[in-house]
Amino acid sequence: MQRRSQTAVLAAASLLLAAGCSSGGAQPEGGGSSSAAPSKSAASPGATPESTAAPAKGSVKVTRTLTTGLTSPWGVAVLPGGDLLVASRDTGKIIRVAAGSGKKTELGSVPGVDPGGEGGLLGIAVSSTFGADHQVYAYFTTASDNRIARMNYDEKRPPGNQLGAPDTIFKGIPKGQIHNGGRIAFGPDKMLYVGTGETGDGGLAQDKDSPAGKILRMTPDGEPAHGNPEADSVVYDYGHRNVQGLAWDGDKRLWASEFGQDTWDELNLIEPGRNYGWPEVEGQAKGGAKGPGFVNPVEQWKTADASPSGIAFAKGSIWMASLRGERLWRIPLNGTKPVAAPQAFLKGTYGRLRTVVAAGDGTLWLVTSNTDGRGTPHKGDDRILRLKVS
Repeated sequence: MQRRSQTAVLAAASLLLAAGCSSGGAQPEGGGSSSAAPSKSAASPGATPESTAAPAKGSVKVTRTLTTGLTSPWGVAVLPGGDLLVASRDTGKIIRVAAGSGKKTELGSVPGVDPGGEGGLLGIAVSSTFGADHQVYAYFTTASDNRIARMNYDEKRPPGNQLGAPDTIFKGIPKGQIHNGGRIAFGPDKMLYVGTGETGDGGLAQDKDSPAGKILRMTPDGEPAHGNPEADSVVYDYGHRNVQGLAWDGDKRLWASEFGQDTWDELNLIEPGRNYGWPEVEGQAKGGAKGPGFVNPVEQWKTADASPSGIAFAKGSIWMASLRGERLWRIPLNGTKPVAAPQAFLKGTYGRLRTVVAAGDGTLWLVTSNTDGRGTPHKGDDRILRLKVS
């Protein structure tokens, strides 16, 4: 297998903490020219900073390649036993990958998926009560919108026919050739969180009546969750360009990664009801603030260095997969604040990186994205890697 160079890169980024982003027209997900409120997350009442800060410097070691030959992998969900479910954006299929052997089994295709541009079968999640209900949730693009459906997964049925009929729980999320968002995850409160994009129409991000350019919080049935900023709305926060990653830290605080336009990509600490600024501002506002109510990202990157997708929390740090940047970023935290500049790993080694998932034992699963039409596939792409991190 031909590999890319393995130069590790340290990159500095600002460590400010309070609001901002800059306006302009829509660009593809790679970034560049060529994402009165309660003070704490409703998912984490009483959250306090962690008692132990992550070390300033960490490490990454690829311990194995779990599987190869995946087609346009996007969302990943971890089953209770540790196996992975992987969504293929362009084929609409869900594949099970055994965590031990790497064996691939096709569950089936999600009906109604209409791939195109950045749309298709995107995020997937398993219910918080999967052991009892065997429900798999999927975020996908149809001919008319982006929506979320759940399906019963019966592994006793023949491969390729293991998914039941989809039950749509939420629809009407605007779709586009770009900025479809798509990441979904169940939070510590057992509610479903959804990252959406503004489809290239920046005004939708500030429109509280639109689900586009938001993080949504809903019950497993798709209804507004108790404790949302507005009781009759699934909108949890707003002012996003294209949310691609969702993860909770050890104190149940929600973090999200977001594509910038030409200048700054972002890592945000999410609080209910807050305005994250797009399209009024991009990245951290000059002078520390730009208008009332805008929240500055905790970290920011030049779009060529990041263009972030999935994120995960492990070993006291947020780990962020980067597409255009072709590297894995580590952001060490002490509570809500970084303790050092972000650290880059695997620069150019495996190409575009789409999704990173905590394996539950302090290790990570990392999924490449070189068959998505924007990467340069090499033999074996796309693949899932197991990482030992510190």
